[in-house]
Amino acid sequence: MEAAARRSGRDPEDIQILAVSKSFPAEAVVEVARCGHRLFGESRVQEAAEKIPAVIQPGLEWHLVGHLQSNKVRQAAELFDVVQSLDSERLARRLNRVCGEIGKRVSVFVQVNIGEESQKYGVDPEQTELLVDLVDQLDFLDLCGLMTIPPWDQDPERSRPYFRRLAAMRDRISRQRSRPLDQLSMGMSGDFTVAIEEGATLIRIGTAIFGGRP
Repeated sequence: MEAAARRSGRDPEDIQILAVSKSFPAEAVVEVARCGHRLFGESRVQEAAEKIPAVIQPGLEWHLVGHLQSNKVRQAAELFDVVQSLDSERLARRLNRVCGEIGKRVSVFVQVNIGEESQKYGVDPEQTELLVDLVDQLDFLDLCGLMTIPPWDQDPERSRPYFRRLAAMRDRISRQRSRPLDQLSMGMSGDFTVAIEEGATLIRIGTAIFGGRP
């Protein structure tokens, strides 16, 4: 991570690692937390509902990085500090309403289907700005930035055009807002160095931290 940051003239301190612990037990999270790590990600609300209460460590920040179903919104709002998978007006309004009911503010990322793949979640690139504008108007959601998962490829260089496109989109939208979008959540264990070179501020790392998933 440090090498990729320095290659692109960036300060490594400007990039955060989200340790994605899906399918690993609470004990694995505790082990990483004891090393001083504080940011953890989960993909499934049901799994997180069992795991998060079992991790007795102060000061942890939990991110939902998987698709959020409408019937899991209340549970997700109670469990997570950050939702990275906001991808529709309907979901944004429902999450905002639930947050208001439980008296909690939640930080969010707008997930962009940057590769325009029919099998993937995320807002269409052309609709991203509209969703950003909507979230800006909601009382209980704090918009941090954009998130994406590019089309999978063994060659991380093939992810570069998608990361570059998301960064350009973030920059364009930021110029039109009173408060810039600071964050770009992109890059995983196989392509995070390329993501950093293209401007990622938060990389989502699972396998490289916890090992191969069963």
